Amino acid sequence: MAVYIEYAIAENFLLDGLLLYLALKCARARVKAFRLLLAAAIGAAEAVCFPLLSLPAWCAVLIKLLGGLILCLVAVSKGTKKTYLLVTAAFFGMTFLLGGLLIAIDSALGIEYVEGEGYLLESVPVALVISVAGIFSVLAVRGANAFYRYRKIARNLFECKLTAGGKTATMKGFADTGNCLFFRGEPVCVISAIGALALFSKMQPEGRMTVSTVNGSKEAPVFRCPRLEIGGSVRENVCFTVGEIGSKEYQIILHTAFAEGADESTACFKSLAQKIRGK
Repeated sequence: MAVYIEYAIAENFLLDGLLLYLALKCARARVKAFRLLLAAAIGAAEAVCFPLLSLPAWCAVLIKLLGGLILCLVAVSKGTKKTYLLVTAAFFGMTFLLGGLLIAIDSALGIEYVEGEGYLLESVPVALVISVAGIFSVLAVRGANAFYRYRKIARNLFECKLTAGGKTATMKGFADTGNCLFFRGEPVCVISAIGALALFSKMQPEGRMTVSTVNGSKEAPVFRCPRLEIGGSVRENVCFTVGEIGSKEYQIILHTAFAEGADESTACFKSLAQKIRGK
């Protein structure tokens, strides 16, 4: 089997560096260029030296796993054990996914394969490997961002029971740090138009207020809900305004003040509220 060592070094350096970078980003760990480049260089050296060794299959797998652990250890900068474990899990997971994807594409294209030795390096277009890796990295980043967005929403969703005008409705409320609306000195929650129609259709608004969003500013009515149950606590005479809720996961955007004490996972809102109030 002929191997061009410069291609092997460059290709493995780029792939290891890319996978480690993605793993650090997915784990939300700090990325330091020097440590990342050093880890990628170690990975490239390992990839070049490994074929020169004559090892049994179980030993080869063990060394490869150990090598991956070392690469993650080098790449992680001043992280906790949890961070290291997350980076390691992400690195191995994406390595297997990318490797499987490349094998599937190479098989579909009929690229030569030698049993026990792997794909012949010179028969695999470097541009193909880099292109697939680039597309994979874009999908990995988008997937990680989508996951963190979903987790953020899921962790800050609360079951809200509203009673107004002789009606009772249960809706999902999202504890949003960006909602700092006040009406006559009182905190205001935002409810969707459908939710407002279901609860406040027969009630007179307390007044109107201006609500600013990314789509601009507009005036909206303010209603007073006699009773709001959230996170095991009960609030009375809560102000609600009607606004656009750009999610199917919840129908209410709770005010920062209402998240305080609702659940242990919202402790971050307390410090935020203190900063807003200047305490």
